[in-house]
Amino acid sequence: MNAENHQTHKLIIEDSKGQEEYTLEEPIYSIGRDPSCDIRLSSFFVSRHHATLVRSTDEAGGYCYRIVDGNLKGKVSANGLLINGRRAQSHDLKNQDKIIFGPQVQAIYYRMEREKMTTVPPDEFDEVTLISPNSLTEEDTADSMG
Repeated sequence: MNAENHQTHKLIIEDSKGQEEYTLEEPIYSIGRDPSCDIRLSSFFVSRHHATLVRSTDEAGGYCYRIVDGNLKGKVSANGLLINGRRAQSHDLKNQDKIIFGPQVQAIYYRMEREKMTTVPPDEFDEVTLISPNSLTEEDTADSMG
């Protein structure tokens, strides 16, 4: 059997419009209330370009996301970011990190890993002969019943 890790990264946003789930696969995401943002936040308390998610490689050979306050040109948001209750300019996200963008606007990040298994049938199945029910004679059927 061959095993390899498969990762799924999700961001669950809660704001005035309710809850929305994003599966993260792209290298960069913009987050804010501006219509051009990849992940839109519905609140006047958040900046138009409030934060940016940037994918990077981790020590284990997989990848993770770093959240950065503001845009990638250095312009920070008005209210900043709270990650797990602490103010942060940037943070490498870990499973179940809670991000607060402003009053009643938050997100939870999920990093789920599972092993993807590739299976090969055991050798003993190579010698199995399958019998078609149509190939049995009445004698064979009687022997198996009696």
